[in-house]
Amino acid sequence: MRTTGRRRLALIIAGAALAAGAVGCQPDDGYGVETLPSASADPSPGTRAPSPATPEPTSPSPDAKDPGATPRVLVTAPVAGGLRRASQAEAVSDVPVDPGEMREDMHLVVANYRVASDRLVLFEGVDNVREDTSKRREHLFRGMLDHIGWDYELGQPAAEPVPAGPLGGSVECALASLSDSGDVVCGWADFNTAAVAHFPDSTLREAGALFVRMRSDLEK
Repeated sequence: MRTTGRRRLALIIAGAALAAGAVGCQPDDGYGVETLPSASADPSPGTRAPSPATPEPTSPSPDAKDPGATPRVLVTAPVAGGLRRASQAEAVSDVPVDPGEMREDMHLVVANYRVASDRLVLFEGVDNVREDTSKRREHLFRGMLDHIGWDYELGQPAAEPVPAGPLGGSVECALASLSDSGDVVCGWADFNTAAVAHFPDSTLREAGALFVRMRSDLEK
């Protein structure tokens, strides 16, 4: 009985040694830690990690440059939005609004259009604008407000968006008056043009609609 117990103890010790040797044969990572299966191995069905979601593409802003778009130009139309251009005697003899930096390849259009016997719409715009056209529109906006003598102590007139129509881009109008009607300044900006116009004795709605109609004749 004593001999049999010793033999069993020897067998148990030998089995433990074999198991330890089998573990010692596993490769390690240099830090004495057993190397796990490669992460590149395909997991079993039902355990595959979900792939990261693809972000939705974002739409470009209305003023974004489009390298594939055909450049547009501004023209001095004889009729714009149904309004006739003022006669030579009534035409603008100078540039009443600072258009900003002008290069040789840019075109400046300044014209008056008669909306009534005693009212003229002053239009001013530039094309082939290389910088952010919304910034050029802001410059023209401030110049037009200065031209009509807006008192900045009353605050900055708030510009409201207007449906841009088929030519796209961005159109805004601001009421420079303390009442519901008066002087309205509208401006547009697209990928290469910017323009503003002053509508005397008008409302935001009327001026915005007329400005968009005029644009279809002034921008080609």
